[in-house]
Amino acid sequence: MSTTRRVYKIKKTKKKRRKRLWLLLVPLLVLGLGASTYAATLYMKAQNVFNDSYDPVEASAKRDAAIDPLEDNFSILFIGIDDSKDRDLKGNSRSDALMLATFNKDQKSIKLLSIPRDSYVYVPAKGVTTKINAAHAAGGPKATMDTVEELLDVPVDYYVRMNFNAFIDVVDSLDGIEVDVPYEMNEIDSHDKKNAIHLEEGLQTVDGEEALAFARTRKKDSDIQRGERQQEVLKAIIAKATSAGSLTKYTDVMEAVGDNMTTNLKFSQMRGFIKYVTTDKGINLETIKLEGQDSTINGTYYYQLNDTSLANTKLLLQSHLNLGPAEGNQTEAVQSQIQE
Repeated sequence: MSTTRRVYKIKKTKKKRRKRLWLLLVPLLVLGLGASTYAATLYMKAQNVFNDSYDPVEASAKRDAAIDPLEDNFSILFIGIDDSKDRDLKGNSRSDALMLATFNKDQKSIKLLSIPRDSYVYVPAKGVTTKINAAHAAGGPKATMDTVEELLDVPVDYYVRMNFNAFIDVVDSLDGIEVDVPYEMNEIDSHDKKNAIHLEEGLQTVDGEEALAFARTRKKDSDIQRGERQQEVLKAIIAKATSAGSLTKYTDVMEAVGDNMTTNLKFSQMRGFIKYVTTDKGINLETIKLEGQDSTINGTYYYQLNDTSLANTKLLLQSHLNLGPAEGNQTEAVQSQIQE
């Protein structure tokens, strides 16, 4: 670990001291008061977090009636933004990461699509074709949801917007996650300090700052590989968070998320996720990518989506939400979009 990383962690020691003390006390509380009491505490904490983070938007125009995540298939758009005080941004910033997850209740499955941030698409809020990350700057989560709906022709029912502070703290609260670093990296940290993060090639456990650098870099590859790394990080977080050993860390995770998240999901609707994370067979999570190529238009770089890949992805997501033909009738081209 670099000297810079050590200094950074020292600065955060006081902030995390209470969290560490809490982590030591939690096992004692569980043993002394019983699992039911602890579960009730977690329930109340989660309820407070989601109540504070709740920010509703108009329902999708692609839905004829309101849906219930306890009963229906649904979709969630994850929006990652960098609105840290170091950036000193005014109003809505551009999104830095976009991932659409569709949930099928019968299959107990999730399909996760990463959308390259430089994708050249039509943005309804601006009335022009430009980079998809401009949608959030134009109108926040709702404008981003409308843009994704326009692109993929599926309803975007919910959104979860988190900034990078939440991302870092969530990973740290889980004591890191395991990722496979494809090549040696020297990256900026969340404060834009150059070469503050150094990662060697190979499978390893990374902390929050390192995970963020791993997810954001694209110096040696492209937006497609960047999206795949973001999918890998999200899968690693889910795996770590749903493991039995993470029970005592949930309070820290919720504290990390609380001040850095907005969503149109009500706490009562969050119960819909229980079906996906508590199934005996585990979560069936498949990742999808949008093929395309680099393009320069009027001197500006864009990621030009491949028409065939886009069409196949639309069919796959529509089918998964039971809005299109049955998955058994999908072509081999559609199935090839799934990356195990």
